[in-house]
Amino acid sequence: MFSYWLDDEAELRPLEPWNAGELLSCVDSARERLAAWTHLAHRVVDLPSARRLLQDYADRQAHDTGRYLGIWEGGELVGGALFRSFDARLGVCEVGVWVVPRARGRGLATRALWTMTDWALRTRGLYRVEMRTSPANAETRAIAERLGMRREGTLRQAFAVEGVRHDSEVWAVLRDEWIGERPAPGGTFAARRG
Repeated sequence: MFSYWLDDEAELRPLEPWNAGELLSCVDSARERLAAWTHLAHRVVDLPSARRLLQDYADRQAHDTGRYLGIWEGGELVGGALFRSFDARLGVCEVGVWVVPRARGRGLATRALWTMTDWALRTRGLYRVEMRTSPANAETRAIAERLGMRREGTLRQAFAVEGVRHDSEVWAVLRDEWIGERPAPGGTFAARRG
């Protein structure tokens, strides 16, 4: 197993089907906020649905088309970061992130996406990392800006949550913009194997 330390207490590591109970508890503690911006709050409603989501991402990881990572602090799951899509052939992926209310405002989400973006562009050699968010989601837009992503445009009424249509802003960073120009926020990250 591997993990990437985000700070002295927090790490980014795989979130797998056997973590379904932890995912459900974590989603429960953030459900109200998540419900406004993502399908996760409506998709993970019990242990079987949490297991299905994580198995779906385990299958995607096996096919190199996506993956789900957990943000763990002090050994407790406090959020998730994911490659919603990952296309090595085209050199493009989409990232996303969320954290429980008590973990917000400390940079964990930014550092998790920095780690994933750096891995996608440097290690895997992708050309483009995207993030999509509602124009009303100021926190996610701020993360995109801190990562050096550029706002490329708005897809009008591109997704629905509980029957309500939302616009979707597209933010992205290209490998040429990232390599050599992006110091890690708050220091460097080192992989730990164990």
